[in-house]
Amino acid sequence: MSLVYPSLYQINTRVWLRELAETLGRPATLNDVPDYYLDGVAELGFDYVWFLGVWQTGPAGRAVSLSNPALLEECRRSLPDFKEEDVSGSPFAVRSYAVHEDFGGPQALENLRGRLALRGLRLILDFVPNHTAPDHPWVFSHPEYYVQGRSEDLRREPYNYRAVETGQGPLILAYGRDPYFSGWPDTFQLNYRHPGLRAAMAVELEKIAGLADGVRCDMAMLILPEIFDRTWGERSQPPDDSLPLDEPFWPEAIRRVKEKNPDFLFMAEVYWDLEWALMQQGFDYAYDKRLYDRLEAQAASAVRRHLLADPEYQRRSIRFLENHDEPRAAATFPPAVHQAAAVVAFFLPGLRFFHEGQLEGRRIKISMHLGRRPREPVAADLEEFYQWLLAVLKRAEVRSGRWRLLETCPAWEGNPTGEQFLCWAWEGTPDSRLLVAVNYGPLRGQTFVTWPFEPDGLFRLRDLLGPYRYEREGADLADRGLYLDMPEWGYHAFEVKSI
Repeated sequence: MSLVYPSLYQINTRVWLRELAETLGRPATLNDVPDYYLDGVAELGFDYVWFLGVWQTGPAGRAVSLSNPALLEECRRSLPDFKEEDVSGSPFAVRSYAVHEDFGGPQALENLRGRLALRGLRLILDFVPNHTAPDHPWVFSHPEYYVQGRSEDLRREPYNYRAVETGQGPLILAYGRDPYFSGWPDTFQLNYRHPGLRAAMAVELEKIAGLADGVRCDMAMLILPEIFDRTWGERSQPPDDSLPLDEPFWPEAIRRVKEKNPDFLFMAEVYWDLEWALMQQGFDYAYDKRLYDRLEAQAASAVRRHLLADPEYQRRSIRFLENHDEPRAAATFPPAVHQAAAVVAFFLPGLRFFHEGQLEGRRIKISMHLGRRPREPVAADLEEFYQWLLAVLKRAEVRSGRWRLLETCPAWEGNPTGEQFLCWAWEGTPDSRLLVAVNYGPLRGQTFVTWPFEPDGLFRLRDLLGPYRYEREGADLADRGLYLDMPEWGYHAFEVKSI
């Protein structure tokens, strides 16, 4: 990978094109994405753009969505003027890994990728390994690719199975699911113990690798052998040509793609402390949901412990404050906490993941089954903050430098507020250094932070996220550390220069 710590911008394609269509007065395709918009994304410093949900979906998935009263009620809550035509069906109920006909088809995607490349941007698309739409061609032509049930399964668990007509006659297929919840009735579960299915999905991955620069793999841990067995057990045993349970899919599939496309990026959506397992199987980056949870809990000590993990784990973690699955950050974090959490998350090593609308302070999370969202005012203060933050994230030391977690000690005996501080250093060259400090707590706090640079001379510290400027003697910094006295949820990103 040529980019050590890249930044990614996620766009909900169907919703974004729907809004563009309103301005154009006609349906919009990927060809209509304005050049000035792509210019703006590049100027903010992003390296990757994830256009979520470009693949062809079908009427069967949408019909299931429209028949779900709980889902429709969720849609009404987030979209006051909701109409049934706003329901598009889930983009993760994929009928074909072909560009959706409504979005302009394959040529429109190819054109978009070329325009992104002219601006130094790379394209990320989806791969959904666990399941397909119920009207995927394989349901008829290759029902053996799916987990099948028996009549008693359907009687006992109608929420996990469905009877369907296939090219091999009537069968009972399982809905896609994870081991902790009932099935998703707009999908059917693929069977990773079937060699034919594994080969076919590897081919799909290779096809996507010819259309994009990377994939975000939905719920990538569900097809790990131990998780798959926990979910399906004997139901996943095909009648013949079975595979041993301990043979994972990802290592060989990723190896095949990277043989032809060495820089192709693999991102894993993953939970349940399985991030490192998927990194070991070949993923370049994996979701860091644990960091998100600890930031949301406002638990500075837990965040610090999290940052003691293996440096390779840190380097390959995906840091985020929101995405299409999580609530909007502006609605989850109080304003001051939001900014502090963003400084923590995005000034760490790893891939920095931003969601379209996050920079403007959108608060309403919409269902992925919707093709429209409500209008919301821009939060000017938050927008200005993110402009400053993204400008600093362009710096070379934060994109490719060396990161070190720093130790802190109490400013004086009996002062516990130092436990709220999170501090680290970024270093590229002697003239390219940052010291980041966040008081991630509800009280004004004081601490001494270990000085991470050479001790000789005089140093100027200029806060790139605020108005503060200081000069400090190196000998004093080396002896006692840098003294910090910061308000609750305060933060600094100090540029450090020798004078």
